[in-house]
Amino acid sequence: MAKKSKNKGRFRKKLFNKYRLVILNEETFEEKLSFKLTRLNVFVFGGMFSILLIVGTSYLIAFTGLKEYIPGFSSTKLKKEATHLVYKVDSLQQVLDVNNLYILKVKELLTGKVSEVMFDRDSVMQTIQYNKDSMNLAPSEQDLEFRSEIERIDRFSLFNEAIKDTEVVFFAPVVGTLTDGYSPKAKHFAVDIAVETNTPVKAIADGTVIFAEWTATTGHVIIIEHNSGFISVYKHNTSLTKEQGDFVQSGEVIASAGSTGELSTGPHLHFELWSEGYPVNPTYYIDFE
Repeated sequence: MAKKSKNKGRFRKKLFNKYRLVILNEETFEEKLSFKLTRLNVFVFGGMFSILLIVGTSYLIAFTGLKEYIPGFSSTKLKKEATHLVYKVDSLQQVLDVNNLYILKVKELLTGKVSEVMFDRDSVMQTIQYNKDSMNLAPSEQDLEFRSEIERIDRFSLFNEAIKDTEVVFFAPVVGTLTDGYSPKAKHFAVDIAVETNTPVKAIADGTVIFAEWTATTGHVIIIEHNSGFISVYKHNTSLTKEQGDFVQSGEVIASAGSTGELSTGPHLHFELWSEGYPVNPTYYIDFE
């Protein structure tokens, strides 16, 4: 026990023993600097220097661009490009889904599953053109029997009005007088709202623009895909303010109303609303007055 106490006393004494650190000129042995130190001072200063070095290094890595050179850390530019590519891929996927739906409907037409007269001339389907004179559209006997059965039970029409149980709330694209209503019998799968020329046309909900072009029959046309399987179509516009691939918010101006296209009879907005590939009556969802 006495030996342990004696060793502790020696260790404590060594910590406080004073030493002199002298810096000499090697040629003249002239003393330049000298420091009085103890082992405890060396331990304390060494510990503080190590802590400052660790804190400074951590700060440089966390708050400066030096971290980009450390394996495992990505640059801010790379993250922005990755985010942009994710949004772009999502928009392309939405456009691809719509195109696949159109191709499916055309395939059903060409194979005789649906009748040609069931296609609305004033619909977005009109954008798909084909040379029917060079195709053999004559149905087989099995196709004729199938058609007879379908017509007899009167169901599965391509343009049957879709009724969807949903709580989606849409913004009115324009406010005006309803001049022509939704009429499946007349093949008018839209509503026409009379407005003044250059009246702002607004998006009915958040979505992505999947079509924004000029057509000879319906003028400037813009189509937006929304959530829950809805697609809105705006025709006969004077000009468009959005392009294909743009993301729009509910109530955002997307076009100016007008009277463009061969089918237009005056300044108005021709508005269509589709759900899961089928036309629906827009007045069930939107109040235009």
